[in-house]
Amino acid sequence: MSINQANLLQDVKAINSIPAIANILEVVCRTTKMGFAAVARVTEEKWMACAVNDLIEFGLKPGGELKLETTICHEIHQHHKAVVIDHVAKDEAYADHHTPLMYGFQSYISMPIILKNGEFFGTLCAIDPNPAKLNTIEIVGMFNLFAELIAFHLDALKQIEISEINLKEERKTAELREQFIAILGHDLRNPVAAALNAAQVLLRMPLDERAKRLAHLVQESSYRMKSLIENILDFARGRLGEGIILDYNSNEPLAPILSQVVDELKMVWPEREIKVEFDFIRPVNCDGTRVAQLFSNILGNALSHGLKNSPVAVLASSNNSQFMLTVTNLGEKIPEQAMEKLFHPFSRGEVKAGQQGLGLGLYIASEIAKAHQGTLTVHSTDEKTVFTFIIPNS
Repeated sequence: MSINQANLLQDVKAINSIPAIANILEVVCRTTKMGFAAVARVTEEKWMACAVNDLIEFGLKPGGELKLETTICHEIHQHHKAVVIDHVAKDEAYADHHTPLMYGFQSYISMPIILKNGEFFGTLCAIDPNPAKLNTIEIVGMFNLFAELIAFHLDALKQIEISEINLKEERKTAELREQFIAILGHDLRNPVAAALNAAQVLLRMPLDERAKRLAHLVQESSYRMKSLIENILDFARGRLGEGIILDYNSNEPLAPILSQVVDELKMVWPEREIKVEFDFIRPVNCDGTRVAQLFSNILGNALSHGLKNSPVAVLASSNNSQFMLTVTNLGEKIPEQAMEKLFHPFSRGEVKAGQQGLGLGLYIASEIAKAHQGTLTVHSTDEKTVFTFIIPNS
């Protein structure tokens, strides 16, 4: 694989950004008594010095190149093994080798630098015109340790680069999410609200049966779209880190707020009966708007999934210790598979034949309960399903 000049220079820059490199090369020369040490980038086509410690005026500087075929590193690139030569003139393998003859050195050591992914980066090498005692456990071990340390730093730099790229992508994604929320908050909610209001106005007029059915259809669809948009907005805000934001009122009069939700849903499901019982001993410390949103989600769920010819029962009460809201509908038991993910976002499953499972509504409701330091639970039997919302009233 060919690596261009720009990439090689980037590797030179990476090596020189590692604070330990200069110390490593200095320690190598001081320990071995050799006059030149370098970290070299070696590819199939190039040999380039990344960092050097030159005490013998060999002449190479960072970014300087040697012809690949004239170097022993070229051979190391192929077999990935260290080469250690104490005295070239007395070494059977390298006495007549072209590289020592060309560059005039008698001692040589080069250790391959292998990255975590197995890629060959280059070598940590040293040369000197005089013989040196290099082939010892201590010297070879030191070079091996330094080569591993350099590889570790290079891998860390690569991970930082990847993290920075991912961070930029996440920032772009966050911007798109914010735009998405803005579109939902303005461009979708406004026309849906207009359609809902228009349907409600039409239903107050004298209409024939067909027109009434169409107006009810528009009203029901608009209400569901409104609820879905609100849930998606809350879900998106939660994923952006804002979560459910509460505006507490220590004396929230919940009876009229919950009654308004009931009235709205009765307009959407005019054929369904909703039995309501309130028992408020004292006002509730909560965010009334959020409680209404939670109530709308679980009541709408009960109306959608309960038996069509049976009433839905709503009981709300408050005392000095807690506020409790229950919504009960008759119908088949929620399957265990659906129960496990009932309060998860975008959970899906067959609750009844031909009827889609539960999605964002119950997830948002559970998040509202958590934000109030409360609980939202469900109990389902073969006869009925009961959702219970409890928050402390202190």
